[in-house]
Amino acid sequence: MTVDQEMILDREQAQSAEPVSTATVIAYAALGVALFGWFLFGWLVLQQGFVDSVGEALGTGFALLLVVAIVGSVRRSLR
Repeated sequence: MTVDQEMILDREQAQSAEPVSTATVIAYAALGVALFGWFLFGWLVLQQGFVDSVGEALGTGFALLLVVAIVGSVRRSLR
């Protein structure tokens, strides 16, 4: 198989991916706003310090991504 054929196959597989629903995009945007709010709350209200607030918001974000990945894999395996 040549490189061109592999690129064509990759492009076809990318186009056949399931579309992302509007609800999913809205949920991710809401989580992003909530994480930014969590950062501002820690930094400005609790006066934790900038680096601590960034670390806490990033840690929460990674934990949420882990939960999303687990739920997605469970849903995919049930199909």
